Amino acid sequence: MKPYVPDPLPLKCLDVGRLIKRVGTANAAIARYDGLLQSVVNPSVMLSPLTQREAVLSSKIEGTQATVDEVLEYEAGIEFDPEKTNDIKEVVNYRKTLTLASESLTERPITLSLIKLMHSILMDSVRGADKSPGQFRIEQNWIGAAESTIETAKFVPPDPLQLPNHLEAFEKYISGDDIDTLVQCAVVHANNRPSPTRSVSKVSSTCTAK
Repeated sequence: MKPYVPDPLPLKCLDVGRLIKRVGTANAAIARYDGLLQSVVNPSVMLSPLTQREAVLSSKIEGTQATVDEVLEYEAGIEFDPEKTNDIKEVVNYRKTLTLASESLTERPITLSLIKLMHSILMDSVRGADKSPGQFRIEQNWIGAAESTIETAKFVPPDPLQLPNHLEAFEKYISGDDIDTLVQCAVVHANNRPSPTRSVSKVSSTCTAK
């Protein structure tokens, strides 16, 4: 299988007509949510449980097994076995990363240096801490079963020699202006999604993976 090549950004084949109604509805919901936060004296009190839950659920994608209650118990001083402690630390790191990103984005756009910093925090003192945290990869990797090769892999990320160019295009696009901020988020997510049959059907009816 050949390494994945992201579509050039910005996409030239967006069916804007299909997006207008949904984007308008989504932006209206965001505005209501923002208004709710503005009315709260300390918004972090409301956001903290949501951030904790997001950290737990997102970490599960990577195979981490920890619950919200276990994270709270760990931070209260309760000890767990080494394996469970590693899982909990990964969730804690994820939450720290979310907080850092949220605070940083009030002053600057998403940059490659910010992404590197976020990765270094994610990998701090947990499994994978010896795998060059805070650095972009310089070797070809792939996703598949334990015994798979690059030929039988389910997905092969971009060639590391081309990766800097793709990352620079990503940084330029996400820090610029497109039709709508939500559309930009969807495009970036779909265009970098690790799936061998990825299509951007939620965003466009014609853009497909190369």
